[in-house]
Amino acid sequence: MDKTSQAVLLAQRLVQCPSVTPAEGGALDLLEAELTAMGCACTRLPFGEAEERVDNLFARWGKGGPHFAFAGHTDVVPPGDVVAWTYDPFAGKIVDGRLHGRGAADMKGGVAAFVAATARFLQTPPHQGSISFLITGDEEGDAINGTNRMIDWVRDNDQVPDMCLVGEPTNVSEMGDVIKNGRRGSLSCKLTVTGIQGHVAYPHLADNPLTHLLAMLAPINGCELDSGTEFFDPSTANVTSIDVGNEAVNVIPASATAQFNIRFNTKHSADSLIGWLEEHFDRVGDTWEARWKVTAHPFLTPPGRLTNMIAEAAEKIVGRRPKLSTNGGTSDARFITNVCPVAEFGLVGKTMHKIDEHVAVEDINSLTDIYTHILNSFFEKVK
Repeated sequence: MDKTSQAVLLAQRLVQCPSVTPAEGGALDLLEAELTAMGCACTRLPFGEAEERVDNLFARWGKGGPHFAFAGHTDVVPPGDVVAWTYDPFAGKIVDGRLHGRGAADMKGGVAAFVAATARFLQTPPHQGSISFLITGDEEGDAINGTNRMIDWVRDNDQVPDMCLVGEPTNVSEMGDVIKNGRRGSLSCKLTVTGIQGHVAYPHLADNPLTHLLAMLAPINGCELDSGTEFFDPSTANVTSIDVGNEAVNVIPASATAQFNIRFNTKHSADSLIGWLEEHFDRVGDTWEARWKVTAHPFLTPPGRLTNMIAEAAEKIVGRRPKLSTNGGTSDARFITNVCPVAEFGLVGKTMHKIDEHVAVEDINSLTDIYTHILNSFFEKVK
């Protein structure tokens, strides 16, 4: 069996592991066995206690530099209504040239591709250097005890790579569409305004919290906060919920709560946004409380050797040169950027998180070829 087919088989076996966050589901055990057989030194890194405990895997072939890393996750989102699936979401069925199942696109297919690419590359290993793997079981969850904790461990144990490629499904329609070389930040808020309950016929005896709340939400209600940058779209803010718990049409409520989220580029920081909004809330609001949650800070890997290697490999294998993009949600690259340059490139993500998630077998094979080309480029001078 050739190594490309080995990638598809490994992807299929990974899909068959029911690793819904935070369950390991056998996926890390499978990868540890594969990587150990390739000559990697493997370290399991469980973080957290009791229900928050998450298992992770670090593996490294070689000991010195240059040092290239792959990163990814084996946890998946729940399948939802299993009856609605054409095939069992954890059966890993291959039908009509497509691998079906939860995680096929996001991102067990990508993990299988970079493991298989490394196995192929190591058939004629470089004279020096290292390849490492950071595999988490907590990307689809709160991301507290996953890659961010692994990055602390990598830093503390002298395992920091020179650069890292995350195998997230970045492509929109075809292989070679998109490289993610950065991500926006994400800031959420639960804003509660307190007023005085009363009869709507006597508003002077009450204080309607909704009047204050709506004025407080005005600058972030479906707005663009800037004009964007060379690499980022404009920052956007959207109100996602307003609730007063009021079933009566003739009662002014005592309090009102809203939730909103801001996806912001490098023109802002979480602190600057919070400062701006709290000053605005003080100015137009009355009695209020804001509970902020920062889940990601914006980051950018400028175009350079890493993005060029990915682009050139994709162009060589599939005939398309990917464009650079920073749109979409967040990923674990937001943690890796703190120790080395990082970019993301993987499979086509059209069906990720959906019923009947699937990927083309041909795309897994192409991605394996692309990753192999990247490794050859990175270790060109020492092979």
